[in-house]
Amino acid sequence: MAEEQKHPMSICGDIHRILHQMPRLSFPFDVAMIPRDGIYVLFEKGETGHGGDRIVRVGTHTGERQLRSRLQQHFVKENKDRSIFRKNVGRAILHKGGDPFLTQWNLDLTTKAKKDQYAGTIDLMRKEETEKQVSAYIRSRFSFVVFGVPNKADRLRIESALISTVFQCEECQPSEAWLGRSSPLPKIVESGLWLVNELNKTPMTGFDVDALRALCSGCKSPLEQAET
Repeated sequence: MAEEQKHPMSICGDIHRILHQMPRLSFPFDVAMIPRDGIYVLFEKGETGHGGDRIVRVGTHTGERQLRSRLQQHFVKENKDRSIFRKNVGRAILHKGGDPFLTQWNLDLTTKAKKDQYAGTIDLMRKEETEKQVSAYIRSRFSFVVFGVPNKADRLRIESALISTVFQCEECQPSEAWLGRSSPLPKIVESGLWLVNELNKTPMTGFDVDALRALCSGCKSPLEQAET
């Protein structure tokens, strides 16, 4: 039987309703509540859609058993070069205030070579102050749900489809007060998401929504059931 075609906005509404029913985590969180491999979905205070909180970011990890570490990089560890999410929140805060430190914040200090290259040129006190501003914002404004996806290829495919579905949904619009509107990155401003990649790829289908519902309920997905 051919899959029933549903409007992208209807599918996005189904996704939100599934995720709204899941246990919500926020800082400080117990890492034992988080699967080692999976996907996280962020919600932000003041951002609404489909009768509840609006999805503002979807993310996963590429390394094995790294979901807990990934979320700690966002919420706990104050290092914007280990979390593009933190970096983008900081960019919006600095850009909104017209702060010239944005130029230094944009520098990537991940490697030793880069640290050596910019040694003496970075205002470390301002960097630490900005990291704390970012932490305060993220910890007080964001909550999230997580669901396990053991296979890397599946994680990346589902992450991409979720992002594209929300991006293409006409109802998922940012509020006038959303911090992301102050981002210097046009894709964040235009998308209403703390993301710049996977925005216009293949969205989820009705079958994908059924699989997501199964994943989020702790059951096997329809695809896995079909293969057993």
